Amino acid sequence: MSTFAEFEKEKMQIDEVMAQGYMVLAIRETLDGAMILFARNGNSKESTQLQLLTADARKYVTSLLFGKKDQAQSG
Repeated sequence: MSTFAEFEKEKMQIDEVMAQGYMVLAIRETLDGAMILFARNGNSKESTQLQLLTADARKYVTSLLFGKKDQAQSG
């Protein structure tokens, strides 16, 4: 699978989780990628996680996280 195809797959997984009402709760970087913990309404009981292997997917999550922060501060 090409690097772009791997990124697209991970991006679709992120978008799907976010569309279900989950938000990024924690990001843990490792040498194998990043583990992203998502929670619904800040409730750790309603959580899911994804392992992201591509750098572009990790950057995408970070951009979503900072985009939400900017929206909260301006609105």
